Amino acid sequence: MKTWFRSLCVWPILWALWAAPAAAQPVPTVAAASDLKFAIEELASQFEKETGQRLRLIFGSSGNFYSQILQGAPFHLFMSADEDFVFKLADAGKTLDRGRLYAYGRIGIMVPKGSPLKADGELKDLAAALKDGRLRKFAIAAPDHAPYGMRAREALKHAGLWEAIEPKLVFGENISQAAQFATSGSTEGGIIAYSLALAPQVARLGDFALIPESWHQPLAQRMVLMKDAPQAARQFYDYLSTPAAQAVMEKYGFVMPKQP
Repeated sequence: MKTWFRSLCVWPILWALWAAPAAAQPVPTVAAASDLKFAIEELASQFEKETGQRLRLIFGSSGNFYSQILQGAPFHLFMSADEDFVFKLADAGKTLDRGRLYAYGRIGIMVPKGSPLKADGELKDLAAALKDGRLRKFAIAAPDHAPYGMRAREALKHAGLWEAIEPKLVFGENISQAAQFATSGSTEGGIIAYSLALAPQVARLGDFALIPESWHQPLAQRMVLMKDAPQAARQFYDYLSTPAAQAVMEKYGFVMPKQP
């Protein structure tokens, strides 16, 4: 398994959180959509250097985090890849408010080195590969709970490829696992997050091309604090809206929302 993917095992960390002594001062826990892995790791490091405040980062599927928060998971800041999950948690009374839109994400096709597929953002070569037999397996995130998987399905439907490609799909639990499948050589490619494709650890493994954003619903990504969020979590929440933090997000391909 790729080293950049190993930190995505969520449940052992959750168990450690629940098992921690109640009297201990909690380290703020950030549950972040896995497309944010490289960007938020960089930002958390900068935040710690500037403030001395340490953060615990957990990456995974936004849909799974939503379910875990409903069940009482001890998270303090939730950074979702789909704002609908934040709104549902707010309606359920689990959050401080309705949060803040922090970025828009993008998707594209990634093919590993040596793949018979081309990194073609309009998916014309993917369509040809379905007909000529070059495509055996193709990776996307699970669309039932991963926002990037939902958008991948929409893009494939827009291209008229969904019914033909569905039997060949390999589903990642989240977009980072889908990216691992798409770059490992176990598939001929996949649809992954632009933010992951821009990370050097992933970029060196293959070729990438953006899919037109008009082919799917926007990936409106929203963050929200839980009601019991400690001060350090609130500080990081505010820090993510600073120009310095937004510059890091833009470096990883995220589009910043327009200021009101």
